[in-house]
Amino acid sequence: MRRLLLAAGLLLTAPAGAGEALSGGTFTVFEGGRAAFTTMAPALPESLQRDFAHGRTVFNRPWLAAPAQDERFIGLGPLFNRLSCVACHPRNGGGFAPATAAEPMRTMLVRLSVAGEGEHGGVRPHPAYGDQLNEEGIPGVPGEGRAVIRWRERREVLPGGEVVRLRRPQISFAGLAYGPMGRDTLISPRIAPPVFGLGLLAAVPEDDILDIAAENGGRPNRVWDAGNGRTVLGRFGWKANQPSVHQQLAGAMLGDIGITSPLFAGQNCTAAQAACRAAFPAPQPELTAGQLLALETYHLGLGVPARRGVDDPSVRRGEAVFVVAGCASCHRPTLKTGPHPSLEELGGQVIHPYTDLLLHDMGPELADGRPDFLATGREWRTPPLWGLGLRRLVEPRAGLLHDGRARTPLEAILWHGGAGKDAAAAVRRLSRDDRRALLRFLDSL
Repeated sequence: MRRLLLAAGLLLTAPAGAGEALSGGTFTVFEGGRAAFTTMAPALPESLQRDFAHGRTVFNRPWLAAPAQDERFIGLGPLFNRLSCVACHPRNGGGFAPATAAEPMRTMLVRLSVAGEGEHGGVRPHPAYGDQLNEEGIPGVPGEGRAVIRWRERREVLPGGEVVRLRRPQISFAGLAYGPMGRDTLISPRIAPPVFGLGLLAAVPEDDILDIAAENGGRPNRVWDAGNGRTVLGRFGWKANQPSVHQQLAGAMLGDIGITSPLFAGQNCTAAQAACRAAFPAPQPELTAGQLLALETYHLGLGVPARRGVDDPSVRRGEAVFVVAGCASCHRPTLKTGPHPSLEELGGQVIHPYTDLLLHDMGPELADGRPDFLATGREWRTPPLWGLGLRRLVEPRAGLLHDGRARTPLEAILWHGGAGKDAAAAVRRLSRDDRRALLRFLDSL
């Protein structure tokens, strides 16, 4: 039975099934504390639970540059950002931007490129600094430099007198070790996203995603699948520039920690970085096929936290506001999974991720001006909202949007432009009570 609710002066109908608690189907976990994003899904077969535990170790253990007692984790760098996966994804949650220019980027990095198309249609890396600023280097290898973030802030007053402070970042660089960056460099600051639920998103059939694109105007990205040597649908990353969990993990291991793998065997050194290229390498690949498979199993087997307070009248009212404001057009409440190539249990699930996995033009204020395969400099993949209400519990400083500028869901909404402009305008017009209900709904996810 559908509920009739009054919000924003309109008679609304809450969509049947949109408020179900089982966000991840049988991969839902009922953990509402700080372990909400690190809990193994109950549907993971017992036969894979040892691989899951092994993958959790690979995710959490720091990598080292020099010989040590545990030789499984040797091979850091030569250039890198952090020592481990968990350093950027605290408790598997999202990262945050530095609060001041003096604070280093702990869970954030800066993507780099120059104009033009790179290999297989992707970005064209900077000739001296590659496609990502690596701030750290092993002994004898200079780190590439430091990204400095400064904030410009403005106030916005909403109906009812609520004041929202909106900030946007300005990025500069200090201590560049390999020459000037160049005025034509395209830069894009990115916080680390949460890592749970990826297997379910990988199992959503491509045809379903394309049908949604025809319906709501979103665009699929088409990206290079290095393992299969062909162009396929992109699903992961802020611009949907990665085709699979497997490639996303191998790419992050190389780009963020400097760890080679069977998929990406070359070190992350440019021609301008002589010390990096001359560094004594560990046995190659540094991440074995077994470790990469275990790391993938860990990500596929993570549970999605259940929704909370789904029958709360205020949450139900906020859910209706979410739909009428137009948010559900891109933040699709319900998807269904098809067969998954390596984990049968991921298939046949009804899930509630609140994404369409598509690119949308988000307007000039969120634009980074940096194309990536088919994604333009104004387009971003719709980020999933499941687990949204738990992010600050898991990591108190967790940010929203690609550069972490938004500290609250309301700030994130107010930054929406382009395809999200009308939805943001609708939220601005809400009464104080309806806006509170909307935020209560988002906190229930």
